[in-house]
Amino acid sequence: MAQNFFAPSELIINDDGSVFHLHLKPKDLADKIILVGDPGRVALVASHFDNVECEVSNREFRTITGTYRKKRITIQSTGIGCDNVDIVLNEMDALANIDFETRKEKEELRQLTFVRIGTCGGLQENTPIGTYVASQKSIGFDGLLNFYAGRNEACDLDFEQQFKSHVNWNPQLGNPYVVDADNELLEKIAEDDMVRGATIACGGFFGPQGRRLRVPLADPQLNEKIESFSYKGLKITNFEMESSAVSGLSKLMGHKALTCCMVIANRLEKEMNPSYKNTIDGLITKVLERI
Repeated sequence: MAQNFFAPSELIINDDGSVFHLHLKPKDLADKIILVGDPGRVALVASHFDNVECEVSNREFRTITGTYRKKRITIQSTGIGCDNVDIVLNEMDALANIDFETRKEKEELRQLTFVRIGTCGGLQENTPIGTYVASQKSIGFDGLLNFYAGRNEACDLDFEQQFKSHVNWNPQLGNPYVVDADNELLEKIAEDDMVRGATIACGGFFGPQGRRLRVPLADPQLNEKIESFSYKGLKITNFEMESSAVSGLSKLMGHKALTCCMVIANRLEKEMNPSYKNTIDGLITKVLERI
């Protein structure tokens, strides 16, 4: 980071020494972090822990830090959307790499590992309901990374250009950005039992993912064009709402990140599993064992 001192208006620290939104103190943060959207899923992941050392909750942000098979892990809920991920990753990076007493960046920076466990909609025949998808690339429709310096260096610009050309991208939507997951983490977590593909993180659940209720869509064929796109043999496998911010911000900050999702709806087959909460524990177990 270019700036070495962070004013109270930029880094907000609560009176008890915790960071503003998450209410975590630096000592509460493990190097390995599992991100989930649903605050209720934090307890589900933590039910596998051997012990719990702290539990903190504020708004949609719930945190449990504990130990799983001698690995210290923090589980953090983000709520829905890349805007919330912007809060979570910036505050966690601050907890790791800014001295809260001096408000200065630490001389030795700490690298964190983020694995997001989420749900998604499958877009291909090889992503039926129940499939585990590891996001090799994440495509951000949200525009978040465009506000940060180093955005172009962190992104796959050729993929972006070919994608925009293929779907005839409307510039009013803002520029999509494409970020690779950390390859070492991808190989470690995905192994040979997760589908690898490109994941689109959308800025909403309905219109941005091609769902029409009462308001017509600006481009009713956008999903069809997305499904037919291929880049060097890589297809767009799924929709969700957070992966691009997780991968993008992590890359800019020097951390490792990967998103793994379970498909709960297949948009091609127009099928949905509303009872997915009963089956996502299999994905949770895999990530805990491999992180």
